[in-house]
Amino acid sequence: MVIAVNTRLLQQGKLEGTGWFLYETLQRITRHHPEHRFIFIFDRPYDPEFIFSDNITPVVVPPPTRHPLLWHVWFQWQVPRVLRKYRADLFLSPDGYLSLNTPVKQLAVIHDLNFVHRPQDLPWLTAWYYNYFFPKFARRATRIATVSSYSKEDLVRSYHIDRDKIDVVYNGVNTLYTPTAKEEQLATRKTYTEGKPYFLYIGSLHPRKNIPGMLRAFDAIRKRTDKDFKLVIAGGEMFKTGSIRKTHKAMHDPDEVVFTGRLTTEELHQVLGAAFSLIFVPYFEGFGLPVVEAMRAGVPVICSNTSSLPEVGGDAVLYVNPFNEKEIAEGMERLADDPELRYRLIEKGTIRQQQFSWDQTAERLWESIRACVSES
Repeated sequence: MVIAVNTRLLQQGKLEGTGWFLYETLQRITRHHPEHRFIFIFDRPYDPEFIFSDNITPVVVPPPTRHPLLWHVWFQWQVPRVLRKYRADLFLSPDGYLSLNTPVKQLAVIHDLNFVHRPQDLPWLTAWYYNYFFPKFARRATRIATVSSYSKEDLVRSYHIDRDKIDVVYNGVNTLYTPTAKEEQLATRKTYTEGKPYFLYIGSLHPRKNIPGMLRAFDAIRKRTDKDFKLVIAGGEMFKTGSIRKTHKAMHDPDEVVFTGRLTTEELHQVLGAAFSLIFVPYFEGFGLPVVEAMRAGVPVICSNTSSLPEVGGDAVLYVNPFNEKEIAEGMERLADDPELRYRLIEKGTIRQQQFSWDQTAERLWESIRACVSES
């Protein structure tokens, strides 16, 4: 079987949620199934690290997909040519984009429909592209995989897709994220926060992530309590970050917030392992990978009670309403005041995270691939 894969998000040093899904599943699937041939389609020069096994043929197809117009050119014209040339039996697209100009069977991994519910968080042309084309992609797909039952039901509701056509393939968690030793934690705090304990946010700087609300909640507890915590925000900028800068500048204690920018996986491991708690309060999320990463690292979690997050967190996190900044602040204060609660969340999180692994993710995605190829 010849399986062509959209690997445009395999970019050295720039892996995020969907990129990690692609990296972790494809390295397992390609190595476990040497009897099949995989065509990795890149939109720019690739790092040899991403050619996981001998049964992979890398193909570079310009132009680099940096804009909705280039997305259209790449998927609707360039990708079909590759599929024809290599006589692909299946096109696997881990970021959900498909080609409407090919008869080849296609498996789309649509992680969530945030753009349906919150188009205002995106540049207008990007929001238009997603909301115009993704319903077409969903209908064109032979099968769809998604990362939570919440997202599956959202696809059914929003696009009227047959429920039996959609497979739930949960994300896994990087095994690097483990509890760190006390000496490492002290050294990390000294490096980033002058030795102070800190709440940590992990993720992109994006309107959907509710970073201004988190900043205001943190500022509120700094004003009304004697808790000497810092807030560390680890992630790179995406777009529409003006409100983050404006909110940060207006804070009573802006110097108590540390923006690290994008970190390497090892740096993130150290920063996460030394955190007092993860604070993750987006308005909408298809899975919420940082929640599971924190659980695996032995760090308690405060997170939103919306979208997929209760499905992922179970009873192992402290939930707050992301639309209520007072409630976010109360959650942070409660965790700071109650060591027993913090200990219970760590214990429950250690158990909960065992339900998620990239080995299981790869197996489920392979099952979805097989089901897709078998469709008449």
